[in-house]
Amino acid sequence: MYPALIVFLGAGLGGVVRHLVNMAVPKLLGTGFPFATFLINVSGSFLMGIMAGYLAFKDGEFWNQTMRLFLTTGILGGYTTFSTFSLDFLSLVERGAYGSALAYAGGSVALAFMAVFAGIAIMRGLT
Repeated sequence: MYPALIVFLGAGLGGVVRHLVNMAVPKLLGTGFPFATFLINVSGSFLMGIMAGYLAFKDGEFWNQTMRLFLTTGILGGYTTFSTFSLDFLSLVERGAYGSALAYAGGSVALAFMAVFAGIAIMRGLT
């Protein structure tokens, strides 16, 4: 099966799960804090760790490139990209590239905040 189709199918499923969490959590915990996004980011990162650990330490016949693409890039990518960010950070730390890890984490967060503010400012200027 084509890799892009595998990712597409997984991302669709992950997006649906994200939507369901986004709908359910505010009803349970309120809207004063972004609990749903917080839960999605933390649970997605945990699941990415489980899947990456399985790949690294078990590598059974269940896990192949197609399954990896479907579960990690697809489902978790549709559920949250924060899980990939967390795994990339961990990879840098495990390689001993502490400065790069801090630059990656700090730069990603700071630049993402600046980018969203810039995008909103641009759109406000156009309206």
